[in-house]
Amino acid sequence: MQADGLRWETIEALKNSPKGKLHYDPHWSERGEDILEGYHESPSLSSYSAAVVERLSSVHLQKSRLSSGSGESSPGFSEEVHNSFSSSSILSFNNRNNALSTVSTTSPLAVRWRQEEQEKLVAAVVSSESEQLKRFEELMELKQRQDLQSVRDMMDRETKESIGRQEKLKEEQRHRMKILNLRLREAEQQRLREAELEKQRQAEGRERLRSLNSIQEEVLQLNQVLNAQQGPSEVPAQNLASLCQRGNQLCSQVSEVVRKTTEGDFPSVEDMTVAERALHDMRALIRLQQEEVTKAQEKKKKEVELEEQRRKEEEQKAKQEAEKKAADAAKEKAKKTGLQAEPEDSTLKWFKELQDTAASVAKSFEDFSSTKDPKTKKLKLELMKAAVIPVSQISTKSGSHLREIFEKIEKLMSGKSVQSGGMTVSATHHPQGLQFASYKLAEKFVKQGEEEVASHFEAAFPIAAVASGVWELHPAVGELFLAHLHKKCPYSIPYLPQRKHSASAEEHHRRLGYRVDDSGVEGEDSFLKRMSGMIRLYAAIIQIRWPYGSKQGPAPHGLNHGWRWLAQMLNLEPLADTTATLLFDFLEVCGNALMKQYQGQFWKLILLLKEEYLDPSRGQMCERGVRIKQSLTHRLRSSEFGATLPPLLNHKDK
Repeated sequence: MQADGLRWETIEALKNSPKGKLHYDPHWSERGEDILEGYHESPSLSSYSAAVVERLSSVHLQKSRLSSGSGESSPGFSEEVHNSFSSSSILSFNNRNNALSTVSTTSPLAVRWRQEEQEKLVAAVVSSESEQLKRFEELMELKQRQDLQSVRDMMDRETKESIGRQEKLKEEQRHRMKILNLRLREAEQQRLREAELEKQRQAEGRERLRSLNSIQEEVLQLNQVLNAQQGPSEVPAQNLASLCQRGNQLCSQVSEVVRKTTEGDFPSVEDMTVAERALHDMRALIRLQQEEVTKAQEKKKKEVELEEQRRKEEEQKAKQEAEKKAADAAKEKAKKTGLQAEPEDSTLKWFKELQDTAASVAKSFEDFSSTKDPKTKKLKLELMKAAVIPVSQISTKSGSHLREIFEKIEKLMSGKSVQSGGMTVSATHHPQGLQFASYKLAEKFVKQGEEEVASHFEAAFPIAAVASGVWELHPAVGELFLAHLHKKCPYSIPYLPQRKHSASAEEHHRRLGYRVDDSGVEGEDSFLKRMSGMIRLYAAIIQIRWPYGSKQGPAPHGLNHGWRWLAQMLNLEPLADTTATLLFDFLEVCGNALMKQYQGQFWKLILLLKEEYLDPSRGQMCERGVRIKQSLTHRLRSSEFGATLPPLLNHKDK
């Protein structure tokens, strides 16, 4: 038991030694460092080793070591190290102890020698134990490194195996995704192919259906042509009947094919073959019919030519006689009724003065209009935009909208800068800019009457209000407006040009206001529509003035001009359709204002118009004449006439 206590004291001494107080980092393995990485002191024995060695030198310690040699090893040491140390130490100690015992009693020299031997023995034991401790520590470090290495190797293997498994799983996943993508791509391609085929089938079906409809339409038209020849003809009736019967059969065949498509199916290729064959046969029937008709007509051609020549000569003579009689009758009627073929001389003089003024203004900016300079051309374009675009924007939206448009035009005509096309322009940027802008502005007002008012009658009043306001501040624009209006609509003078003997039909129609181009003379409906628009705009201008201005008084071109126009129009020989239409449009717009201004005189003029000017016995009545006469009858009964100003222009919409 005493030996066990000594061993524990030895271990306690080692524990309290500087080496036993080393601090070990538990995380050294994770950082890949050595277990003694932070310790730099050299190992040394504890101060308790001397006391331990002295105790070990006694005989009692030798016996206790001998008696415990076969027992258990002390804690902290391995059995192999303890046996090796005990055997070598005991043997050496016994040998020396026996030698010392023989001379223990001889002399003090022997005592000194014994003491030296004991010191040597202690030094040897200390050295041996120190070496054994070093070996033990090295062995423990080796085992620890081996364990650490085995753990690292195991972790590396597991890591490699895990990485391998992950790579394998990734590869399998990529493979599966590749297969899945291929399948999806194939499915999508298949779907697209099927959709394309279906689309192509639908397109082909619709194309065949359109072709079938065209074939049916042509077959029906050809059949109508075929049946139209059944009247009086030189072709034998039996031949025509057989052709018509065959044509009806072909129509039935095509109709049977078309009937299938009404059920929702497209015609097949076989159906189209049947329809095309029917069309081919129908064309053959038409050719056969035409050949028979041509043969029959050739027999009478020579006889008809002679008869036609004689008939033309007789018609020419009759026409000349009729024209002569009509001219004489017109002169006689004019003498009886007092109607004139031309307006008064003062009116014609006024018309010519306005045309001369417009021509003079156009000539004044001729250099500006035909310039080749890019900057001047750009200025010309922007000035024209600044003049015509606001006029195109006039509507019945609100008074503020009209004021905004009027202010834009007023700034341009006053020489101020305005925005156009993203740039600032002014009519004063060029010496001829103001004349150019005035001319284009007046021309645009007339064009709005010709197009916008002709399509939307209610647009006459707002356009007239802006035009009247500009006319009031810039009279030159008003004169140019009248010049353009009289040129496009001579009935606004009023003036009904008579046909000259040397003038062609196209030239005469052009003087009357018709449009004449390569395709021929303008149609009557289109002509009357344009004339109505311009007359309605003129009728609105003479009764209205700019309602948002500060000036007081009548309009710049007032109602007296409207009364003059109406009186002179009734003094002219009426033209069928044209005169009745323009009178109706003028009174529809301006009649109410004239009624309030002239009262009884106006109603007398209306009664004259109804009873005498539109008298059916005069031979000038037409559908429009009947309509205006009915309207006048209703107005006379109700004592009301024409349209009133819209609320937008009746008061100042501030």
